[in-house]
Amino acid sequence: MSPADRDRDATGRARNARPRDATGRPLSRGAAGIPRVPEDLELTPAQALAQAQQYLDDDLPFQAHEVFEAMWKQRRDAGFDDAGMWQGLAQIAVGLTHAQRGNTTGAVTLLRRGTATVAEHVGAPEVAIADLVSRAEYLAIRLEKG
Repeated sequence: MSPADRDRDATGRARNARPRDATGRPLSRGAAGIPRVPEDLELTPAQALAQAQQYLDDDLPFQAHEVFEAMWKQRRDAGFDDAGMWQGLAQIAVGLTHAQRGNTTGAVTLLRRGTATVAEHVGAPEVAIADLVSRAEYLAIRLEKG
């Protein structure tokens, strides 16, 4: 595929419009994938947490990552202090995605990076950060030990 044939958004930025599987991997054009999370998703923090939690409960961490990433960008662009928390949550969800795909090294790296980022926001009212950090660290340790 030449660069001219790539999927582009209205601003000309490259966007992959191919369907994706449950782990976020691109499928062949025309294949049946699972519904994508819109990049311009706009939710309140409480709605985003509920949506992401539902994806996690359904074993869809890649989709939870997309919700967290949308919130991170939205909050960052609006100048909110909690943008880093959303970025860290997205990193943790990517870590879970790597674990789901069998990439232990990537999972441990992203789980640790995400927990370090999220830990800077202890006391944020929306998320039980201390519990989340300890669970993600525990998973990283378990993955390292096989």
